[in-house]
Amino acid sequence: MADNSFSDGVPSDALEAAKNASNTEELTDQVMQNPQVLAALQERLDNVSHTPSSYIETLPKAVKRRINALKQLQVKCAHIEAKFYEEVHDLERKYAALYQPLFDKRREFITGDVEPTDAESEWHSENEEEDKLAGDVKSKVVIAEKEVATAEEPNPKGIPEFWFTIFRNVDMLSELVQEYDEPILKHLQDIKVKFSDPGQPMSFVLEFHFEPNDYFTNSVLTKTYKMKSEPDKADPFSFEGPEIVDCDGCVIDWKKGKNVTVKTIKKKQKHKGRGTVRTITKQVPNDSFFNFFSPLKASRARWPPPARAPREVDAASP
Repeated sequence: MADNSFSDGVPSDALEAAKNASNTEELTDQVMQNPQVLAALQERLDNVSHTPSSYIETLPKAVKRRINALKQLQVKCAHIEAKFYEEVHDLERKYAALYQPLFDKRREFITGDVEPTDAESEWHSENEEEDKLAGDVKSKVVIAEKEVATAEEPNPKGIPEFWFTIFRNVDMLSELVQEYDEPILKHLQDIKVKFSDPGQPMSFVLEFHFEPNDYFTNSVLTKTYKMKSEPDKADPFSFEGPEIVDCDGCVIDWKKGKNVTVKTIKKKQKHKGRGTVRTITKQVPNDSFFNFFSPLKASRARWPPPARAPREVDAASP
C-alpha cells in the first residue's frame, strides 16, 4: 500500500504549510493595497501617543520609567517648536516691512494714482522673439491703421476691478461671494496684512480698503486674528503649531437699504384668540461675503504660520 504522507520525497504537512504561507502572503498583499485599511492603520499609529497601550502596560517598571523620560523630552521638543513659530512670526514681520513699499506701489498702479514708467511696465514674454517679429511685420503693413486704433482705444484709470477679479477667480474666495456682493467688491482698492508689534501677543490684522461707494461709509474693514503658539498643558503632544484662539471683525456702517448681510421677509401670523391674520415684516440673516467681518468671536482653530494665507492673496493676479 502506497504511503500518502510523502509526495516526491516531500512530506505532505510541509506542502500544506507552504501553501498556507503563500495564501497568507497573498492575503496580506491584498489587505495592504486597500486604502481604507492603510488609513485605519495610519490613524491607529497617529493615536498611539494619545491612548493607553496595552503593550506598554505589560512592560517592566524600569522600561515604563524610561518611556516617561521620553515623554518629557517630547514635551520639551514641543516647547522648542513653539519658540520656532514665534521666531517665524518675527521673521515674517520683518519681511512684511520689506514687501510694503512694493505693495504701496502696486496700489498706486491699480488705482491709477501713478502711471508706471516704461522701464516698470516692460515685461518679456516667453515668445518674445515671435512677438517682436510679428510686431515688426504688422507695423510695416498697417502703421496708419495702428495710429488710428491707438487714438480710439479706451484708456481707463488704473486697473479696473483688479481685486474683484481676484475674488472671482480664487476658489477659496469665490465660494464666499454672492451675486449681490459683486458690485460692492468692485470698489475694493487694496488688501493689507498688519502683524502685531514686537513683544506683543501673536496676531495679525486683515485690512480691506474701499473707495467711497453707495453701500457703506467705512473706508477700511478689518478682521483681527489672535493666535497662540504654546503647547496645551493638558495635552502637550497635540501641539501642531500656532492656532487661532480668537478673532474680531468690525461693524459695517451700511447706508440705508444697502445691507446685503440681511434680507427682509414677510410672514403671515394668525392671532390665537381672534383668529385674524396679519402680515409681519422682519429681517433675517442673508448669505454674504461681508459676514466675514461679523464682530462675533470665532472658535479656536488650527492655523499655519500667520502670513501664509494672506500672502497668497498678495501674490494673486487676475
